[in-house]
Amino acid sequence: MALYAYKKKRISKSSIVINKISRISIILGLILMFWAFYPVISFEIYSKFFIKQSKQKISKDSKQVDLTKASFWFPDLEVKQATQNINVKEYSLSLPKLNIENAMVKVGADDLTKSLIQFVPTSLPGENGNVVILGHSTLPQLYDIKDYKTIFTYLPSLKEGDKIEVKLGDQVFEYEVFDMIVVKPSEVSVLKQDFSNSYLTLITCVPPGTYWNRLIVKAKIVDTLELF
Repeated sequence: MALYAYKKKRISKSSIVINKISRISIILGLILMFWAFYPVISFEIYSKFFIKQSKQKISKDSKQVDLTKASFWFPDLEVKQATQNINVKEYSLSLPKLNIENAMVKVGADDLTKSLIQFVPTSLPGENGNVVILGHSTLPQLYDIKDYKTIFTYLPSLKEGDKIEVKLGDQVFEYEVFDMIVVKPSEVSVLKQDFSNSYLTLITCVPPGTYWNRLIVKAKIVDTLELF
């Protein structure tokens, strides 16, 4: 006769339900984490192989800044307003590849929630010089083409040869992308003037949804059209 008898413990239905809910919650949490961080990780991997990286070594500044203000984008730059000789206050920019049409660009403004901004302007599109335009970006999941806080989210998808159109008055200036590079916010050399031709520089923060680095898209004028 056996001295001990072992009985399998019966698991209640409520315990089974709680166990399943816990597992589902963990899976959903992992999916949400992947959804949130995938754009940052994928950009970092993509940029390492397909976008030039600046070699300048700069220590990271962990201080959070309000990047809806253009004046904070390059903290090492002494921003001087140079609009006194520029009468134009705004014009429009289109990026056919990104389906962006006639986005407003304000000259020398500071609020990036209301428009793109031509930063520290010294010349206008169509003129010899480097026209620098800043635009906000965010996580692709939050992208809204009509929202200036997200408008440049897909700027990293541009390639050499892609077209950029600027409408100013009765003229349309067509630019062509010829270079892209990722730099630190301290590298203000990307803002320097070059009067050998008419250049356009588009800038946004990368990786998407962060303010760690700046993506620099360089373009050069290829055509001018007259509007009738």
